Amino acid sequence: MIKKYSFLLLFAGFFLLLSCQEKTAYRALLITGQSNHNWQGSAPILKTILDQTKLFTTDIAQTPKEKGDMSTFEPNFSKYNIVVMDYNGDSWSEKTKAAFLEFVKNGGGVVIYHEADNSFADWKEYNEIIGLGGWNKRSEKDGPMVYYKKNELVVDTTAGPGGTHGPQHEYVVRARKADHPILKGLPVQWMHGKDELYSKLRGPAKNMEILATAYADTAYRGTARDEPMLMTLTYGKGRIFHTAMGHVGKDATHPATECVGFIVTLQRGAEWAACGNVTQPIPLDFPNAAGAVYRPEYKEITLDEDFDKILTYSIDKSTKYYTDLQARIRKVSANPAALLELEKKMVDILKNSAATAEGKKLILRELAWMGSDYCVPAVQELLKNPELQEAAAYTLERMKGPRKI
Repeated sequence: MIKKYSFLLLFAGFFLLLSCQEKTAYRALLITGQSNHNWQGSAPILKTILDQTKLFTTDIAQTPKEKGDMSTFEPNFSKYNIVVMDYNGDSWSEKTKAAFLEFVKNGGGVVIYHEADNSFADWKEYNEIIGLGGWNKRSEKDGPMVYYKKNELVVDTTAGPGGTHGPQHEYVVRARKADHPILKGLPVQWMHGKDELYSKLRGPAKNMEILATAYADTAYRGTARDEPMLMTLTYGKGRIFHTAMGHVGKDATHPATECVGFIVTLQRGAEWAACGNVTQPIPLDFPNAAGAVYRPEYKEITLDEDFDKILTYSIDKSTKYYTDLQARIRKVSANPAALLELEKKMVDILKNSAATAEGKKLILRELAWMGSDYCVPAVQELLKNPELQEAAAYTLERMKGPRKI
């Protein structure tokens, strides 16, 4: 009987993985329209982040304005794989509430984004879906606070209001369930971009797993404990991914959502909510605890961008594109064919008369350790250039006995 049960579990897991891999796109419905935050800014950002994965096609459903006729808001949830909540406003109609609950109970995925865990304080089922929430008169009557203290999970029933945060700042996010599909392969700790750090969240906390926390430092009016930042829940057959991060204000830039840690965990969390698994690779620019990494345009740097920027590089510019190229080279260092393809592009820069001397020096620095005999003629040619002669000679010296092709 045990063997039969194990086989069924294995088959179910294989089927789940196969269903995620075969699904080329999921339909996402992003609900917005009211919030105490800048929903006009956050909604298009969230759509961009999801759609760039090529796994999602995201529609935006905007509710009526505050105190408007909410009976007109009746999205067809059944058309979608996941619902993304970027909403904190008036209650929905009973008909829409019932349709949403039916969607989740029957296996629809949900992504709870930042201030959406402030919403619907009086809606019992919604609070079960989000697990933990804050503000809007939440208190001990709505459930306990849940956090980590000295690496121990604490369920705190102390009386008091739910929801607080201090001034925005960068902070370290720490994985608590590193083997979960959403976090698997990510660093155990990474620096998150300047953001609000939600604390004292309260709720039913049923069927909830805390994936990651952040320490709420007293220097920023924090609680001196590790507060939940990323959570997963189940409600009926539905899967819920809840991120407390990602504040978007009225400023011109939005570091909390430009943060690579936020972008990647949102993308992976959304995929998990849609199918229960994650197929997305870990990007090369994912941060560690040393410092936050930002994508001002919300997209991962491409190899073509690396070479375009290095082509025109000067010493007063950022080296992030060179650093990205270095990471790509090291990632394929055991693959001679892949190294050669990169080397060919690097040689093209050495031969390009429009390329800056500083850019060519960066390329020569990498070829010194990974170049093959393919690049030797181009490097030798640079010995004739007084500005590059020393760098080229250094590369050839380090390449004694270069890798054969």
